[in-house]
Amino acid sequence: MSSAETQAITAAGRPPKVAVTPSDRPWLADAVAEGGGELCEPGRADALVWTATADPTGLLTVLEAAPGIRWVQLPWAGIEPYAEVIDDLRVWTCAKAVYGEAVAEHVLALILSAYRELPRYFSARTWLPGRGRNFYDQDVTVVGGGGITEAVISVLKPFRPRVTVVRRSGVEIKGADRVVGPGELHTALSTAEVVVLAVPVTPETIGLIGAEELRVMREDAWLVNVARGAHVLTDDLVDALRSGVIAGAALDVTDPEPLPDGHPLWGLDNCIITPHIANTFEMGRPKLIALVAENVRRFTRGEQLLGVVDPETGY
Repeated sequence: MSSAETQAITAAGRPPKVAVTPSDRPWLADAVAEGGGELCEPGRADALVWTATADPTGLLTVLEAAPGIRWVQLPWAGIEPYAEVIDDLRVWTCAKAVYGEAVAEHVLALILSAYRELPRYFSARTWLPGRGRNFYDQDVTVVGGGGITEAVISVLKPFRPRVTVVRRSGVEIKGADRVVGPGELHTALSTAEVVVLAVPVTPETIGLIGAEELRVMREDAWLVNVARGAHVLTDDLVDALRSGVIAGAALDVTDPEPLPDGHPLWGLDNCIITPHIANTFEMGRPKLIALVAENVRRFTRGEQLLGVVDPETGY
């Protein structure tokens, strides 16, 4: 399929036949109908709304048995479980922008919890002397330049941060005071009081933050990771937190994940951990419904779909 065809596919002048599988999600079926699609079994489908979060083998089996499928909608923004399945034979879309606001809310919650030392008070079960920092007018570096970064910048705006964004393209992003390329990562890390990781998993971003990067960060800096645990070398982070190289880390994702009981990160007072809950399926459900309905409409009209995945970059 040519690049032009992957950007705009017509449904031959009839309502597109769309399968929703493998799990039964009536609300996604309703979204397909709202968009003008006709529900069917995968073998008869023009398009597929895939509902499993991590079943590439199952998806590949369906696609091999249904060569007529020309568009696949994936349910999450992060599509690394399907990296080996995504091809250029059909259009692939993911849930970009569906979960951005939810993740941004969690970023703010983690930052304020860290700055106000809320976990210390939660666990004390007694009246402690007051400690903490103000978050207003801080230097924030966000690594990543997608929809989540845009949402994070918007949520943080009332706190008047000075925001530096590190993104591969170096293209300006709304609300950022400065945008730099990956070659300036260390400089961007060195000035930030808060570093937020909101970047997709690619071969270039695995292990992005290790001992060297942690050493260039400020001693009073917090590292916030709402992207993927693989971005951070966990042993290096443990060493940095134990030795005071940085002030702390607030992690919604870890490597390994789930983080095993007894792992050193659990025992560190300057590490806040939440179990990958920045975005849940239920949080994104209303926007995912709207996305699926709109993409079915666009598929019918042969228009550019929302959230198209680039097979070359993997996001």
